[in-house]
Amino acid sequence: MKVSIKDLSVFMEIKNRGIELEVRDTHGYHLGDLILSKAGLIWCTGRTTRKNGIKRSWAQFIEWMKGEEK
Repeated sequence: MKVSIKDLSVFMEIKNRGIELEVRDTHGYHLGDLILSKAGLIWCTGRTTRKNGIKRSWAQFIEWMKGEEK
């Protein structure tokens, strides 16, 4: 898996627009983008736009990571 930051100019607090991580497999195939924002996370498979991505709040993400998601 290759994960890279698309744009990170300086150290900053994540604001409403957030930061976008590009995710590629070991062969360089673009799997999708992960957007981290103040409100939560958005996974955009392939060329899916932010508007159509899968949205999760930070609370949902934390529950999932702790294994408590239902």
